Amino acid sequence: MDHSTLEHFRAVYLTAEDLRVAASILFNAYHDDPFFKDALYTGDKFLYEQKLRAAIREELHELWQQEQVLIGWFEEERLIGVACVITQQVPLGDGRYWHWRLKMLLGTGWQSTQKLMKKENSIVEHLPGNRCGILQFIALAPTEQGKGNGSQLLRAVLGWCDDQPDLEGLAVFVSVPMHQHLFFSAGFEALAHLQIGNVDGELLFYRKEPHE
Repeated sequence: MDHSTLEHFRAVYLTAEDLRVAASILFNAYHDDPFFKDALYTGDKFLYEQKLRAAIREELHELWQQEQVLIGWFEEERLIGVACVITQQVPLGDGRYWHWRLKMLLGTGWQSTQKLMKKENSIVEHLPGNRCGILQFIALAPTEQGKGNGSQLLRAVLGWCDDQPDLEGLAVFVSVPMHQHLFFSAGFEALAHLQIGNVDGELLFYRKEPHE
């Protein structure tokens, strides 16, 4: 992607008006994600898709309410990519707020909600400190993949991370091996191998360079 092409793209914080499109991008990107299929699928595809939409919608809403970082990758005025970061300033896993639990329970069911919290517990247990961010979602619209947008969006996220004095770095759980290259090429390192439910994956970590 040359410089003249990049001029048409920009990374900016999402607004409330962007959340519906963001949810659609995330739904399509995570439709076949091994973790979500393990956590939400019970043999009925229609019910699975309902649960996935609910899980993404409620998580986006919670991130927005807690003023967490939602970054959009735009081609001119069109939202084509989304990245969502949650920090340990927000209770995670078993510490999730009751209203999040209730909404997730209503949208996905008890067992699915428990699995979502267990995933966060596993990630938090392996983080190198209590000042880390977790990349909850990163996704592109299906038609925009394979064009270099993913690495540009990730670069924008890491640029944000580098500017945060209270963060040590950024973690991400990757359950699809072919996706690991994107993160390794951006400076992430393997932190731990995790098995969450029936899904194996790697917890990767981007450690910020210390400021002078």
